[in-house]
Formats: sequence, structure tokens, C-alpha cells
Amino acid sequence: MPIRELIQFFIHKLEVGGGARVLRLVLLFLVIFGLGVLYDLRDYRNLSTPEGMDAAQLARNISTGQGYTTKFIRPLSLYLVQRHNKGNGPMGMVSTNLDFARIRAHPDLANPPVYPLVLAGLMKVLPFHWSVDLKGAFWSDNGRFSRYQPDFLITVFNQVLLLAVAVAVFFLARKLFDQNVAWLSAVLTICCEVLWRFSNSGLSTLLLILFFLGMTWCVLKIEELAREATPRQNRLMGWVILAGATVAVGALTRYAFGWLIVPVAFFLILFSGPRGVANALLALGVFAILLVPWLVRNCVIGGTLFGTAGFAPMEGTSLYPQYTLPRSIHPVFYGFILKPFLAKLAGNVRAIVSNDLPTLGGSWASVFFLAGLMLQFRKIAAQRMRYFLLLCLGVLIFVQALGRTQLSDESPTINSENLLILLAPLVFIYGASFFFTLLEQIQLPVLELRYPIVGGFVVLSCLPMIFTLLPPRPSPVVYPPYFPPDIQQVSRWMRPDELMMSDVPWAVAWYGDRDCVWLSLNASNDFYDINDNIKTVSALYLTPVTMNGKYLTDWKLTPPDSWGNFIIQFVLLNQPSTFPLHDAPTGYSSDRLFLTDFPRWRINK
Repeated sequence: MPIRELIQFFIHKLEVGGGARVLRLVLLFLVIFGLGVLYDLRDYRNLSTPEGMDAAQLARNISTGQGYTTKFIRPLSLYLVQRHNKGNGPMGMVSTNLDFARIRAHPDLANPPVYPLVLAGLMKVLPFHWSVDLKGAFWSDNGRFSRYQPDFLITVFNQVLLLAVAVAVFFLARKLFDQNVAWLSAVLTICCEVLWRFSNSGLSTLLLILFFLGMTWCVLKIEELAREATPRQNRLMGWVILAGATVAVGALTRYAFGWLIVPVAFFLILFSGPRGVANALLALGVFAILLVPWLVRNCVIGGTLFGTAGFAPMEGTSLYPQYTLPRSIHPVFYGFILKPFLAKLAGNVRAIVSNDLPTLGGSWASVFFLAGLMLQFRKIAAQRMRYFLLLCLGVLIFVQALGRTQLSDESPTINSENLLILLAPLVFIYGASFFFTLLEQIQLPVLELRYPIVGGFVVLSCLPMIFTLLPPRPSPVVYPPYFPPDIQQVSRWMRPDELMMSDVPWAVAWYGDRDCVWLSLNASNDFYDINDNIKTVSALYLTPVTMNGKYLTDWKLTPPDSWGNFIIQFVLLNQPSTFPLHDAPTGYSSDRLFLTDFPRWRINK
């Protein structure tokens, strides 16, 4: 074929053939890629969530062959493992003779396994550099620390997951409604500022949203097959099995996700045909088969089904305020007292309905979703999937309210306890559908006016993202309290087999790669219970989390053995003490404190 005809052939393909679709997809990918680059240059920040650092350090331990062990050690976890091992061990043995708490290579009892395993695979494939880089132009700013490379790689991975979420939203919306709703829903998803912040948090939220969309697709296929004149039972059962398996994998990513088996089972009973009850039982069976082995593992190690995560409903009640329970080496478990749990549930549900629900997904589209709940859809599938969405919404409001802890108070939106964000893609889909329904009712003088109206809706919905990309530019360093170079410096002063104690143990475990126990409830009995009976605490590292406390409420008016009083008496007033950690480096920052048993910095220069 002559060159001229070949060029004309390609031009024809790009204009009217399949090449036009490919060109649009390439342009869309370039726009999304450019958005990601712009966001990372302007608004990227190093990891700031305890859960994100916890999952990352756990993944590194897995990838380096240390098994499912953690360097972020919760006193509650020590208590559970020690109590369980003592109960199964020979009578008369004490923890000073045998390591009942398994402080060496302490098994993780806080995180389900899927997300850490995914990150561990990522660490095997990509070149993670664990030391802080103060020379690279992108990682430093004129020799001053700026970005931590492993944090950045985890962020980029989660941004790839965000792109996958947008693609899944497109296909789900197109199946439920049409092409216009699909494109608008995908744009609202990819321009959702809250989802971008989750991508920068290190949390498993975007992976969990993918599982939620996969579960929704399975439920939609089941409903579609059940409406056929002669349903194909083998295919229907296959989708039922896949639905139960997806919920189980989601629960093994975040335990609270497992509650979604309830709306799945209800939906199967109502809309999966005459064998609805059997289908629901099949999904429940698959869910249990996949979940039970991990729960057995937790029981074998710590004597509880969900490890320390199972105590979340107790946290935040009047019995266990703030972080009291996970920092307790000898927790007091009261009998079943219903009132504190009901008070927690009622207060948190009120806050969710008043604050979280109206701004679900951080977009104006949530307003259209809420208004569109009363709309009658032409498609039966869209109508029934809305019932499924409402079932999921009711369950997640209950679970989020009961599982809320101090994490949500310190970071109200970007935390692992924000379960409503899982519904954001479906909210965008139904919000976009209601918008187009309203648009069809408007008598426009010119049909082409639809395009600027749709564009205006997109701009309004994406205003949070637009303002995020505008000046001023935030610092990528999340300080206070996290400064990776400082954490790595004090960690290098410690031997790998020694134990530190800190108010940011997740950061020491991640950036410093050292075993670190969470700051005990007090500087006397609880500290010495760990130091004398489990393992010697060789260093104490306090950050602005503790050092910037209020003088009266956090220090002066606290019990004599509190850490606030410890700072006043033995640090500010330089009073003599029998505390085993007494040496501190000279010229150290005033808002950080490092105490150890001897001047290690002189040896490890």
C-alpha cells in the first residue's frame, strides 16, 4: 500500500474506526497521569497515619523473611500473647524465665493479612531504599530532608489503585445506566480530593474500595441472572461463590468489611430467585471457609478471634477513653456493661448522620445522591441495587459508630475507621444519574447547552480538588510529629535486638526498623512491668505528641506517676531519679526527648 493511502487509512481509523476509542482512552490516561504528577509535586506528603506506617513496617518484615511479625508492639498485644501462652504452658513458670509475650519477633495481632501481603509483594518488585536520601533533588531540598522514597512508592501504588477504581466505576455505571452516567461517575471519582488524600495515607482504603466494587458487580450479575426466564443455575452459583469470596478477602483486608456479608445475604434472599435462602447460605459458607483459618491463627497466638482489633468497640467508651486500652499492659476487663456501648453508639451515629453523611465522598454529588433516593428508575437492576446500597449504608453506619476510636478524633476523615468512604463510588454513580435525570427535564433553547451545564457540574463537584492544587504548597514533611531523619538517627544508636519505647512506635518501627513498644500508661508500675518482667527497655523516645502537651491538663494536674509529671520533674527540673534511662544527647531538639541507659551516640558516631 502506498504511503499516502496508508496515512489516509490511519486517519480514517482514528476518526470513525476503533482507533477513535483508543485515542480517547490514551488522552484520558494522559490527563489522569498529568493530574497525578501535579498532585504529587504540589500536595504529596509523607505518611501521616499510624495505620499506614503500621501496615508498611509489617509488609517490610514479611518481604525480608521475618514472617508475620511486627516491630510496633502494643502493650495490649503483649498482655494477650503472654496470658494465652501462660495458660497453655507448664504451671509455675514465670515470664522472666520464658518469653511468654514473644517479644522477639512479636506476632502481629492488629492487622488482617491481605494489604500487608500486597505491600510486601510490591517491596519485592520495586527498589525500596530504606535510608533517608539527603542528596537526591526530588527527595531533598538543598540538603534538607523532603520526601521519603518508600512512602512515595506506596503513595504511587495507591494512586494506581485509584485509577483502577475509576475504571471499575465506569463499567459498573455503564451497566447500571448509560455511557453518559459512566463517564461522569468516573470523572467524579478520579477528581475526588478525599480519595487522593487516602492514596497519600498508606491505608488499605482504595484496595478495599476495589473489593467493594467487585462485590457489587457480583451482586449485580446475580440479580441479572435471576431475572432470566430460565436462570442458569451453575453460572448463578458461581457468582454467589465469588460474592462470598470477595467479602471474605475484604474482611481479611479490614475486619469491619466482613459485616457487609449481612446486606449481601439479605439481597440474595430477596433477589436471587426461588433458591434465595440457599444462595445466601452458600455465600455465607464460602465467606466462613476463607475467613476461619485466619481467625484460628489469631486464637492460637493470642487467644482472641480478631486480636487487638476486636477490642475497638470498647475503645472510646467511658470505661476506656482515648488510647487507654491498647496501651495497657494489665487491662481491666469489666463485666458486660451495656450503657457505655449504647452511649458510644448513639453519640457516634448522631455525628455520622449530622456531619459525615451529607458530605459523603467530599463532593456535591452526595447531595444529588440523597435527593435521588426518592427517584423511580426505569431499570429494575438500578432500582434493586439502590436497595443494596441502602442496606450497606445502614450496616456501615452502625459498624463505624461502634468501632470508632481515638484515631478518628485525631484524623476525622483520613483513617481506617472511615467505612462510609467505601460507598463513595456508588454515591457518585447514583448522583450522576439523578443529575442527568434533572437535565433531561430542562427545556434548553439549544441542545449544545448541555455540555457547559455538565462541565459546570463537574467543576463544582471538583472544587475541593481544584483548591488543593492551588497555592500555598504544603510541606511534604509531616512534622510535628514525624521527622524520618531524626527517627532513623536515634534508631541507629540501638542494636536490632534491643527494645525502645515511644509515643509514636509505628513511626519508629517503619522509619527506624527497630522494635518499639507503645508508651505505657504511666512512668512507674506499667513501665516497670514491661522493663522488668518482659524485656528491658533500652531507650525512651518522646516526640511533640507528648512534649507539646498542655502544662496543666496534660502535665501538672495528672497523677504523680504520669509521663507529664515525669517530664516536669526529671527533664525540666533535672531532679535526681531512679529511672533506669537517664542519659540524653546534648543539643537535642527541645520538642523531642531521647533517653537511654548509656550515651550510645558516643559509640555509634
